[in-house]
Amino acid sequence: MTERAIVEADGGSRGNPGPAGYGAVVKDAATGEVLAERYEYLGIATNNVAEYSGLVAGLAAAAELGVSIVDVRMDSKLVVEQMSGRWKIKHAALQPLAAQAREIAAGFDRVGYTWIPRAENSHADRLANVAMDSAGSGATSPAPVAEKRPKAKVSEPDRVSPAGWTGARGTPTKLLLLRHGQTEMSVDRRYSGRGDVPLTEHGRGQAAAAAKRLAAMPGLIGEDGEPAPIVSSPLIRTKQTAQAVADALGGRVETHPGLIETDFGEWEGLTFGEAAQRDPELHRCWLSDSSCPPPGGESFDAVHERVGKARRDLVEQYDGRTVLVVSHVTPIKTLLRMGLDAGSSLLFRLHLDLASLSIVEFYPDGNASVRLVNDISHLS
Repeated sequence: MTERAIVEADGGSRGNPGPAGYGAVVKDAATGEVLAERYEYLGIATNNVAEYSGLVAGLAAAAELGVSIVDVRMDSKLVVEQMSGRWKIKHAALQPLAAQAREIAAGFDRVGYTWIPRAENSHADRLANVAMDSAGSGATSPAPVAEKRPKAKVSEPDRVSPAGWTGARGTPTKLLLLRHGQTEMSVDRRYSGRGDVPLTEHGRGQAAAAAKRLAAMPGLIGEDGEPAPIVSSPLIRTKQTAQAVADALGGRVETHPGLIETDFGEWEGLTFGEAAQRDPELHRCWLSDSSCPPPGGESFDAVHERVGKARRDLVEQYDGRTVLVVSHVTPIKTLLRMGLDAGSSLLFRLHLDLASLSIVEFYPDGNASVRLVNDISHLS
């Protein structure tokens, strides 16, 4: 009998809420051998419900195997942080699933939760997509889990269409989206993705101007005197920009890996013309098709999925609050695209200046409202 196992779990929803499914795999911690797989189509549910459902199924499968120590690995920061006890679980649909996961976990000698990048969770992700592809065919994993749980669904009356000004209900989570200031790469108009370059002196001035503007904005300092959360991409140019605002507000900067810029691969450091000359056909494809990645890099579709998970984390953790998000051009465009419910063509048609401010609100009923785009009045 295997004493220690790894549980990898994932879930997804095509619409959020939309057709949803989960996948989970149990592996021998010593050998990596696959001991069990679980997947199931859930009907209409949210991403978070699907992710939690995958966790419950994975833990149940490990329990069936008689495992005593479990290492849970998921690319959902939300689930990992909540199950580790660091974040509160506010959404009613997630509370019973989390309780069920804890009940199963109590039967093990020890359970640990670790966040992993999505690329390292490909097995569970593939199973979740198998489940979603079944779309109501009744497909489930070869062996049922020990205990079936009720499938969380969002009923049609709860999916409100915009009416009046917006038709949205509930208190929105407001994301203030600040692009970082100037760097040497932006001066030369070079592809600047994962390269960790600092702000120029002018860029630091742009960050200071943005900080002054934000410090005067209502809503960024609460009635209790606490500043709004500030969440940044982990790269230095965004952290420097975010820190300027934190200094002005008296807050502190947290980072989220999902807010990092696109990985431009082999185009990193090249100008537009240099990349077009180097890979003419691929560059043309990249400019019109969001599924085309740069050589060795990341497609805009991949960025959309990554940023979507980051958005869900932020909305869950800071439900109903105002949050300053300091990031890069593509993640900010992607968040605005989500707010507008627009297609990928928006990425190629929307311009965002350095140190510009945009605002989008996400409501608990699934509605959204874009309030501001590319405001640079603080730089004039």
